[in-house]
Amino acid sequence: MNRAAKIGIAGIGLLAAAAVLFFAYDRGMIRFNHPSLEDYPIQGIDVSHHQGDIDWQRLAAQPKVRFAIIKATEGGDFRDRKFAENWRRAAEAGIVRGAYHFFTFCRPGRDQAQNVLATVPREPGTLPVAVDIEFHGNCDKVPTVEELANEINAFMDELKTVFPEKPIFYVTQPFYEQYFKGREGLYPDHHLWLRSIAEEPVEEACRPWTIWQFADNGMLDGIEGPVDLNVLCRSDTAFSDLFSIAVR
Repeated sequence: MNRAAKIGIAGIGLLAAAAVLFFAYDRGMIRFNHPSLEDYPIQGIDVSHHQGDIDWQRLAAQPKVRFAIIKATEGGDFRDRKFAENWRRAAEAGIVRGAYHFFTFCRPGRDQAQNVLATVPREPGTLPVAVDIEFHGNCDKVPTVEELANEINAFMDELKTVFPEKPIFYVTQPFYEQYFKGREGLYPDHHLWLRSIAEEPVEEACRPWTIWQFADNGMLDGIEGPVDLNVLCRSDTAFSDLFSIAVR
Protein backbone atom coordinates (compact mmCIF):
# COMPACT_ATOMS: atom_id res chain seq x y z
CA MET A 1 0.00 0.00 0.00
CA ASN A 2 1.50 3.33 -0.99
CA ARG A 3 1.87 6.33 1.30
CA ALA A 4 -1.04 8.26 -0.24
CA ALA A 5 -3.41 5.34 0.31
CA LYS A 6 -2.31 5.01 3.93
CA ILE A 7 -2.87 8.70 4.51
CA GLY A 8 -6.31 8.45 2.91
CA ILE A 9 -7.31 5.51 5.09
CA ALA A 10 -6.05 7.30 8.20
CA GLY A 11 -8.04 10.38 7.24
CA ILE A 12 -11.19 8.34 6.79
CA GLY A 13 -10.62 6.75 10.17
CA LEU A 14 -10.23 10.12 11.85
CA LEU A 15 -13.39 11.42 10.21
CA ALA A 16 -15.31 8.34 11.34
CA ALA A 17 -14.02 8.71 14.89
CA ALA A 18 -14.97 12.40 14.89
CA ALA A 19 -18.46 11.54 13.64
CA VAL A 20 -18.91 8.95 16.40
CA LEU A 21 -17.75 11.43 19.04
CA PHE A 22 -20.07 14.13 17.72
CA PHE A 23 -23.02 11.71 17.71
CA ALA A 24 -22.23 10.67 21.28
CA TYR A 25 -21.92 14.28 22.43
CA ASP A 26 -25.10 15.34 20.63
CA ARG A 27 -27.00 12.51 22.32
CA GLY A 28 -25.72 13.47 25.74
CA MET A 29 -23.58 10.35 26.09
CA ILE A 30 -20.46 12.49 26.53
CA ARG A 31 -20.27 15.42 28.93
CA PHE A 32 -17.32 17.32 30.31
CA ASN A 33 -18.92 18.20 33.65
CA HIS A 34 -21.06 16.12 36.00
CA PRO A 35 -21.84 18.27 39.07
CA SER A 36 -23.53 16.08 41.67
CA LEU A 37 -26.65 16.90 43.65
CA GLU A 38 -24.57 16.58 46.79
CA ASP A 39 -22.22 19.34 45.65
CA TYR A 40 -24.85 21.40 43.81
CA PRO A 41 -28.28 20.65 45.31
CA ILE A 42 -30.20 23.16 43.16
CA GLN A 43 -30.04 22.27 39.49
CA GLY A 44 -32.15 23.36 36.55
CA ILE A 45 -32.54 23.94 32.84
CA ASP A 46 -33.03 26.70 30.31
CA VAL A 47 -35.35 26.17 27.36
CA SER A 48 -36.87 27.80 24.29
CA HIS A 49 -39.05 26.74 21.37
CA HIS A 50 -36.12 24.58 20.22
CA GLN A 51 -37.10 22.03 22.88
CA GLY A 52 -40.53 21.62 21.28
CA ASP A 53 -43.40 20.30 23.40
CA ILE A 54 -42.19 19.80 26.96
CA ASP A 55 -43.76 17.48 29.50
CA TRP A 56 -43.35 19.73 32.54
CA GLN A 57 -44.93 17.27 34.97
CA ARG A 58 -42.32 14.63 34.09
CA LEU A 59 -39.57 17.20 34.47
CA ALA A 60 -40.85 18.26 37.88
CA ALA A 61 -40.52 14.70 39.16
CA GLN A 62 -36.74 14.79 38.61
CA PRO A 63 -34.44 16.15 41.35
CA LYS A 64 -32.20 17.86 38.80
CA VAL A 65 -35.00 20.15 37.59
CA ARG A 66 -35.63 22.56 40.45
CA PHE A 67 -35.78 25.64 38.22
CA ALA A 68 -36.26 26.58 34.56
CA ILE A 69 -35.22 29.75 32.77
CA ILE A 70 -37.48 30.16 29.74
CA LYS A 71 -36.77 32.17 26.61
CA ALA A 72 -39.27 34.99 26.18
CA THR A 73 -37.87 37.51 23.73
CA GLU A 74 -35.03 38.47 21.42
CA GLY A 75 -34.08 41.89 20.12
CA GLY A 76 -36.79 44.47 19.65
CA ASP A 77 -39.66 42.40 18.27
CA PHE A 78 -39.06 38.61 18.42
CA ARG A 79 -41.15 36.66 20.91
CA ASP A 80 -40.57 32.97 21.49
CA ARG A 81 -43.64 31.11 20.28
CA LYS A 82 -43.51 28.62 23.17
CA PHE A 83 -42.93 31.13 25.96
CA ALA A 84 -46.50 31.62 27.15
CA GLU A 85 -47.17 27.87 27.20
CA ASN A 86 -43.88 27.00 28.88
CA TRP A 87 -44.34 29.79 31.43
CA ARG A 88 -47.81 28.58 32.38
CA ARG A 89 -47.07 24.86 32.41
CA ALA A 90 -43.85 25.19 34.39
CA ALA A 91 -45.82 27.02 37.08
CA GLU A 92 -48.51 24.34 37.08
CA ALA A 93 -45.79 21.73 37.60
CA GLY A 94 -44.39 23.63 40.58
CA ILE A 95 -41.03 24.46 38.98
CA VAL A 96 -39.41 27.77 39.90
CA ARG A 97 -39.43 29.93 36.75
CA GLY A 98 -37.52 32.77 35.23
CA ALA A 99 -37.68 34.42 31.82
CA TYR A 100 -34.73 35.35 29.63
CA HIS A 101 -34.17 37.84 26.82
CA PHE A 102 -31.57 37.43 24.08
CA PHE A 103 -29.85 40.80 23.75
CA THR A 104 -28.94 41.78 20.21
CA PHE A 105 -26.24 44.31 19.39
CA CYS A 106 -28.20 45.74 16.46
CA ARG A 107 -31.21 47.15 18.30
CA PRO A 108 -31.28 49.92 20.92
CA GLY A 109 -31.48 48.69 24.49
CA ARG A 110 -34.66 50.62 25.24
CA ASP A 111 -36.48 49.02 22.29
CA GLN A 112 -35.49 45.58 23.56
CA ALA A 113 -36.70 46.36 27.05
CA GLN A 114 -40.09 47.32 25.65
CA ASN A 115 -40.28 43.92 23.98
CA VAL A 116 -39.64 42.23 27.33
CA LEU A 117 -42.19 44.40 29.14
CA ALA A 118 -44.84 43.54 26.55
CA THR A 119 -44.16 39.79 26.84
CA VAL A 120 -43.09 38.76 30.34
CA PRO A 121 -45.76 38.97 33.04
CA ARG A 122 -44.91 40.44 36.41
CA GLU A 123 -45.64 37.62 38.87
CA PRO A 124 -44.54 36.86 42.43
CA GLY A 125 -42.19 33.96 43.14
CA THR A 126 -40.24 34.13 39.89
CA LEU A 127 -36.54 34.58 39.25
CA PRO A 128 -35.20 37.95 38.13
CA VAL A 129 -35.22 38.60 34.39
CA ALA A 130 -32.16 37.08 32.72
CA VAL A 131 -30.37 38.72 29.79
CA ASP A 132 -28.42 36.51 27.37
CA ILE A 133 -25.43 38.54 26.11
CA GLU A 134 -23.18 36.70 23.68
CA PHE A 135 -21.84 36.69 20.13
CA HIS A 136 -23.26 33.31 19.08
CA GLY A 137 -26.46 33.82 17.11
CA ASN A 138 -26.14 37.59 17.27
CA CYS A 139 -25.84 40.17 14.49
CA ASP A 140 -22.48 40.99 12.90
CA LYS A 141 -21.85 44.11 14.98
CA VAL A 142 -19.04 43.88 17.53
CA PRO A 143 -19.65 46.62 20.10
CA THR A 144 -16.95 48.29 22.15
CA VAL A 145 -17.10 47.86 25.90
CA GLU A 146 -18.50 51.38 26.23
CA GLU A 147 -21.15 50.82 23.54
CA LEU A 148 -22.32 47.59 25.13
CA ALA A 149 -22.40 49.10 28.62
CA ASN A 150 -24.42 52.09 27.40
CA GLU A 151 -27.04 49.90 25.71
CA ILE A 152 -27.27 47.48 28.64
CA ASN A 153 -27.76 50.42 31.01
CA ALA A 154 -30.46 51.88 28.75
CA PHE A 155 -32.13 48.45 28.64
CA MET A 156 -32.12 48.13 32.42
CA ASP A 157 -33.27 51.72 33.01
CA GLU A 158 -36.40 50.89 31.03
CA LEU A 159 -36.86 47.39 32.43
CA LYS A 160 -36.56 48.33 36.09
CA THR A 161 -39.74 50.40 35.91
CA VAL A 162 -41.54 47.04 36.15
CA PHE A 163 -38.78 44.62 37.17
CA PRO A 164 -36.65 46.40 39.79
CA GLU A 165 -34.80 43.27 40.94
CA LYS A 166 -31.13 42.78 40.22
CA PRO A 167 -31.03 41.05 36.80
CA ILE A 168 -29.16 37.92 35.75
CA PHE A 169 -26.60 38.39 32.95
CA TYR A 170 -25.78 35.25 30.95
CA VAL A 171 -22.33 35.32 29.34
CA THR A 172 -19.83 32.86 27.95
CA GLN A 173 -16.41 32.68 29.56
CA PRO A 174 -14.68 34.46 26.61
CA PHE A 175 -17.36 37.17 26.55
CA TYR A 176 -16.96 37.69 30.29
CA GLU A 177 -13.21 38.08 29.89
CA GLN A 178 -13.60 40.57 27.04
CA TYR A 179 -16.44 42.75 28.33
CA PHE A 180 -17.06 42.23 32.05
CA LYS A 181 -13.98 41.14 33.97
CA GLY A 182 -12.57 44.11 35.82
CA ARG A 183 -15.27 46.36 34.32
CA GLU A 184 -18.29 45.29 36.36
CA GLY A 185 -18.83 48.86 37.54
CA LEU A 186 -19.78 49.92 34.01
CA TYR A 187 -22.89 47.73 34.16
CA PRO A 188 -25.92 47.64 36.43
CA ASP A 189 -25.50 45.44 39.50
CA HIS A 190 -26.29 41.90 38.44
CA HIS A 191 -26.08 38.19 39.12
CA LEU A 192 -23.75 36.36 36.72
CA TRP A 193 -24.91 33.28 34.82
CA LEU A 194 -21.72 31.82 33.39
CA ARG A 195 -21.49 29.29 30.57
CA SER A 196 -18.45 27.03 31.03
CA ILE A 197 -18.78 23.70 29.26
CA ALA A 198 -15.16 22.56 29.41
CA GLU A 199 -14.43 23.06 33.09
CA GLU A 200 -15.89 24.02 36.44
CA PRO A 201 -15.43 27.75 37.02
CA VAL A 202 -13.91 29.13 40.20
CA GLU A 203 -16.56 30.05 42.76
CA GLU A 204 -16.20 31.67 46.15
CA ALA A 205 -19.37 32.39 48.13
CA CYS A 206 -21.45 32.88 44.98
CA ARG A 207 -18.83 35.18 43.42
CA PRO A 208 -18.17 35.87 40.67
CA TRP A 209 -20.93 33.63 39.34
CA THR A 210 -24.42 32.78 40.58
CA ILE A 211 -25.56 30.23 37.99
CA TRP A 212 -23.27 27.91 36.04
CA GLN A 213 -24.38 26.45 32.71
CA PHE A 214 -22.29 23.29 32.56
CA ALA A 215 -23.77 21.43 29.57
CA ASP A 216 -25.77 22.04 26.41
CA ASN A 217 -26.47 18.39 25.64
CA GLY A 218 -28.40 17.19 28.66
CA MET A 219 -31.01 14.45 28.25
CA LEU A 220 -34.03 14.48 30.56
CA ASP A 221 -37.38 12.72 30.74
CA GLY A 222 -39.97 15.10 29.37
CA ILE A 223 -37.83 16.69 26.65
CA GLU A 224 -37.07 15.17 23.27
CA GLY A 225 -33.49 16.01 22.36
CA PRO A 226 -30.77 17.98 24.14
CA VAL A 227 -31.31 20.70 26.72
CA ASP A 228 -29.03 23.13 28.58
CA LEU A 229 -28.18 22.13 32.16
CA ASN A 230 -27.39 24.54 34.99
CA VAL A 231 -26.61 24.63 38.70
CA LEU A 232 -27.05 27.32 41.29
CA CYS A 233 -24.02 28.42 43.29
CA ARG A 234 -23.33 25.71 45.87
CA SER A 235 -23.38 28.25 48.69
CA ASP A 236 -27.11 28.85 48.18
CA THR A 237 -29.25 25.86 49.10
CA ALA A 238 -32.73 27.42 48.84
CA PHE A 239 -32.57 30.38 46.40
CA SER A 240 -33.06 32.64 49.41
CA ASP A 241 -29.69 34.39 49.39
CA LEU A 242 -30.01 35.33 45.75
CA PHE A 243 -33.64 35.64 44.77
CA SER A 244 -35.69 35.81 47.98
CA ILE A 245 -38.41 33.48 46.73
CA ALA A 246 -40.13 30.46 48.19
CA VAL A 247 -39.32 27.15 46.53
CA ARG A 248 -40.81 23.71 46.63
